[in-house]
Amino acid sequence: MATWKRDFASGLIILTPVLVTLFVVVWIFNQLAGIPIEVEPPVLRVGLTLVVFLLLVMAVGFLMRTALGAVVESSLDSLINHLPGLRVVYNASKMAAETALSGTDELQTPVKVETWNGLRMTAFKTGKQTSDGRDLLFLPTAPNITTGFVIEVESNEYQETDETVEEALTRVLSAGFGETRETAVSDLFEDPVRDGNGEVEAEQSERSSGLD
Repeated sequence: MATWKRDFASGLIILTPVLVTLFVVVWIFNQLAGIPIEVEPPVLRVGLTLVVFLLLVMAVGFLMRTALGAVVESSLDSLINHLPGLRVVYNASKMAAETALSGTDELQTPVKVETWNGLRMTAFKTGKQTSDGRDLLFLPTAPNITTGFVIEVESNEYQETDETVEEALTRVLSAGFGETRETAVSDLFEDPVRDGNGEVEAEQSERSSGLD
């Protein structure tokens, strides 16, 4: 009974992201194919739309590197921030795009924060600081990392890890069930590796004598 459940779960883990990805790709293709452009067949219409979009993105990106681009961006931000409903969506989506596409190494550094006594949580550095010198960290919720908390922490109150961003996100997205490089529970019960000097053996002998 347990075997087929495990096989079924493993199959879902593999197939679910593949099916979701295919669904998104098909949906995007259908949306682009529905654009009223007098180009046939639909595949050529989708390709032409993507080329035009990429050229538009490159042109806007080039403009943003100029002095005129900075003025345009500032004016657009100021205009949107005067609209009560849209400014929240605009600022949130802009921050998300900046984080995902133009983040620095500091922005993608996973850290461990002790929120309560003996309780550690995974957070990420943003590279920003408050006026009093505290570091701003993003503490995501699991498994939905699009929500979370922005916390202000002293630099000595969190610990950087040797994990990659992918490893830390895997743990958060999988609600703790994803594989990480941290020691597994089963490893604690394996026989320790003895070196040439027999240091482990000596330690075990001392424990045995202590018990006697």
